[in-house]
Amino acid sequence: MNRSTSGSTSGSTSGLTAAEAADRLRRDGPNVVVPEARGSRWRRVLGPLTDPMVLLLLVAAPTYLLIGETTDAIVAFVALGPIAAVGWLLESRAEHTLEQLRRLTAPTATVTRDGEECSVPADQVVVGDLVRVREGDVVPADAVVTAASQVMVDESSLTGESLPVDKRTADAPDHDAPEATRLWAGTTVLSGSAEAVVTATGQATRYGRIGRLVADTRPPRTPLQLALARLVRALALLALVFCVAVVVAEVLHGDGWGDAVIAGVSLAIAAIPEEFSMVYTLYLALGAWRLTQRHALVRRLPSVETLGSTTVICTDKTGTLTEGRLTVAAAWTPTGGTTSRDGAADAPSVALLEAAVRACEPSPFDPLDLAIVGFAEAHGIDVERLHGDELTEDWPFDTTDRYLTHAWRPAGGGRRLVASKGAIEGVLAHSAADGSVRAAAEAANTAFTEQGMRVIAVAAGDAPPSSASRAEDESGLRFAGLVAFSDPLRAGVPDALRRCGDAGVRVVMVTGDHPATAHAVATGLGLPHERSGVDLIATGADLDAADPARLDELAAEVNVFARTRPEQKHLLVAALRRRGEVVAMTGDGINDAPALREADIGVAMGERGTAVARESASIVLLDDNFSTIVASVEEGRRIFDNLTRAFAYLIAFHPPLLLAALVVPLLGEPLLLLPIHLVVLEILLHPIVSLVFQADPAGDDAMRRPPRPVGDALRLRTLAPAWAVGLLVAAVLLTMYLWALSVWPEDRARALAFCSLLATQPVLLATMRSPDRPPWVRPRPWTRTVIVVTAALVAITPMCVYVGPLADLLHLEPFAPAWWPLVAVAASAPLWPWAVRHHRGGGA
Repeated sequence: MNRSTSGSTSGSTSGLTAAEAADRLRRDGPNVVVPEARGSRWRRVLGPLTDPMVLLLLVAAPTYLLIGETTDAIVAFVALGPIAAVGWLLESRAEHTLEQLRRLTAPTATVTRDGEECSVPADQVVVGDLVRVREGDVVPADAVVTAASQVMVDESSLTGESLPVDKRTADAPDHDAPEATRLWAGTTVLSGSAEAVVTATGQATRYGRIGRLVADTRPPRTPLQLALARLVRALALLALVFCVAVVVAEVLHGDGWGDAVIAGVSLAIAAIPEEFSMVYTLYLALGAWRLTQRHALVRRLPSVETLGSTTVICTDKTGTLTEGRLTVAAAWTPTGGTTSRDGAADAPSVALLEAAVRACEPSPFDPLDLAIVGFAEAHGIDVERLHGDELTEDWPFDTTDRYLTHAWRPAGGGRRLVASKGAIEGVLAHSAADGSVRAAAEAANTAFTEQGMRVIAVAAGDAPPSSASRAEDESGLRFAGLVAFSDPLRAGVPDALRRCGDAGVRVVMVTGDHPATAHAVATGLGLPHERSGVDLIATGADLDAADPARLDELAAEVNVFARTRPEQKHLLVAALRRRGEVVAMTGDGINDAPALREADIGVAMGERGTAVARESASIVLLDDNFSTIVASVEEGRRIFDNLTRAFAYLIAFHPPLLLAALVVPLLGEPLLLLPIHLVVLEILLHPIVSLVFQADPAGDDAMRRPPRPVGDALRLRTLAPAWAVGLLVAAVLLTMYLWALSVWPEDRARALAFCSLLATQPVLLATMRSPDRPPWVRPRPWTRTVIVVTAALVAITPMCVYVGPLADLLHLEPFAPAWWPLVAVAASAPLWPWAVRHHRGGGA
């Protein structure tokens, strides 16, 4: 376990001795975010083998060997491979996510031991250590600042807050120190330096809690996966009952136990839909490839079909809806008013910007400084000339009044130029401004803040060529104005949100930023967040305080959540899923990882996203464009629709197989389909033929209709017409076979029925591609795949009976060509219902 202090950390302001550190390391354990789970490798190896579809194949293959059908056993084992491999990859990715969390914190840390500063591995940092962090360092553990010099920290990956955070010195290094004095493990120091006392390590840190959430959250199975598992279990149970009946019937008819077992196995193979899992995996793999063409990388294959049923997108703000970078939105002066990003700068604004540039570092690295310099250059300010002067005094950041001051000596000599920037209260306290200017500045500051902007004040003045104190340098400061910063909205996002609305997909913004910032972004995007003129914006604290009923209300009504922590995002996604929503969660920070794992579809940003977010996600956007999510949803709906048609085709073809394997033995007749036929049809032919549907384009209404219900691809009302067609084909097939047995030898009768079954496939394809209308009414275009598959079926069907070795392998005997018209009539059975409706006036 790891330790977190609850009070003051004794002796820590001067560091620990090596002996104290070693004792605490033994007591608390290493500073590791997520310890490696024992047995995880065996879990990854054996986990996929518990899938119902895999278990059935594991049972089927040895059964084939026991009855001497080696070819069937090989085919079953081959089918087992890719299904198990996909499951293993998913398990491996889950473990890799945790490994990224383990590697997140700094590999080394600077600490004080025995009174001397030294570098130690980050996993050996303990509670009470005095650590020193500088610009560019990753904070190794949660800590409280005891000394700071202009330190600013990027906490966006942890909190979602887009702006850098100033840190100040705490009164005492204890666990209850204010937020502004706390450093968090895994965050990055942008500028300045600090000394801090460690208060929590390993799993007791904020990142450790995120690691536990990720470790405890397994990716949910998709609705279609669950439906497939239920279908397989139901058919497996049905097959077991019928197998026993068939074996008993065969024995009672006087057949030997060997023939009885073969009949029972044939029925099991016909009943167990092995090809469903193969078609499902193939469709998702091809769909993942197509999504890559749309700049979306699929990491968790089942999420491809879930995209088509997405009802809610929970999106982070920073870097997802916005660009994730600070820019100057406006510059305000008491006399000149406001200068926007695209507006021209008047004389007072030019003076303000020049002062703001002089208050920046000569070689800027802080995001605020970079934004000021970029804005000034865009308005014609010669930044290089200003920074060409000599910086004589760099008065540090005042942690009480929260401002800093720079003094510059011009190239021509004379009085120095002084500039200050920082919090409006501090700058106004140290510069000259009359009452009306102060009131106007405070009003402008309030207006900018209400728009979700961060505001700094700027003052300018001059000072003697040399001075002895900061007070003397600042004595001539005059208030110059305000600079407001914002994180710009991403181009194309408002349009993407409108498309989501048209498609019946609700968008919920979940951010760590201030409610005012969330309100401004939601307004700019056109994201609904009001009711009767009243804002419906909730905070993470509201989520924590809500009981289950209130939490459900918030999840159902509120589209904007602000000031949310990782645990609260996770809570919200779980609440939405309990309400039956299919949730896609987008994000790019480490703070998003638990919610990304909890969601039905986790969508991470590829360019800006952290490694942990990408590893936790189901899909990674390669262009970080929210619009790509909408394109992915459209592709997901196309895949879902085509997969539904493919399943309908497979369903329509199963009644002939199942009834042939059940009815014929009960009647005491020779088997119509032997195990080799069923293996060829279900494991090889059906999956290949089913690929015809995956190439069909999306319908015109794909993004103008509500999401399809979860699991709809395998619901009775969706597939009932296919079952009906299958029963008709089965009746025709059995009638033909039983008649042929009365006049022909067994193998010839089987050949006639088998060829009829193969010839039915192209007709079924045409019927199931347009299940709502006859194939001859507004037929779908003949894609290249349709042409190739249809031609192959037409060629293969006669080869099965007229190519000697193939006919012998399949136990078929050739019949006279004069019987092929009968085969054609039987193959047209799927068209008969449409022909009847057309004749009665109910069709096209």
